[in-house]
Amino acid sequence: MEIKEITRIIKQKGSVKVKEGHGKVLELSSMEAWSSSRYGSEGIFLIFDVFQLRSISEQFSEVSLDVVEFATKPTIYHSIKGRFLQKGPSQDGKIRFSLIKKDFWNKLLFAYGQVLILNECEDGEFDFETKDFFPLLSAGTKEMFLSPEGEIKILKG
Repeated sequence: MEIKEITRIIKQKGSVKVKEGHGKVLELSSMEAWSSSRYGSEGIFLIFDVFQLRSISEQFSEVSLDVVEFATKPTIYHSIKGRFLQKGPSQDGKIRFSLIKKDFWNKLLFAYGQVLILNECEDGEFDFETKDFFPLLSAGTKEMFLSPEGEIKILKG
């Protein structure tokens, strides 16, 4: 599967469906194409580098940035929605995001160059298939709340 082809489709259509190694179909959408009428408040912002947090959340303390950057296991973070974030999934002023480090998925996010939004699909239709497992689907995935001031709360560990 070509990463270039996937990024081309996202830029062209706004989203792409990828069947990953566990057999789950994931939809990756650009922030511009994301629609609350289609997805509700569901979805996780995917980033490849901590500097991308500026576009989706409030400014983080060094402690919170270090927690995100140096995490060794796949983690979904809950945090305060950025005041400049116009589109994307949020609930009660909070967002969910994850820094994706796993090779294939990190390269895909890097090649696209912007934040993507992840949703699991119910239907079995997909545009591409990969044997690479999506890291957030593993049993050891953690969830944490991070406040911009450095408050950290483990939600699922």
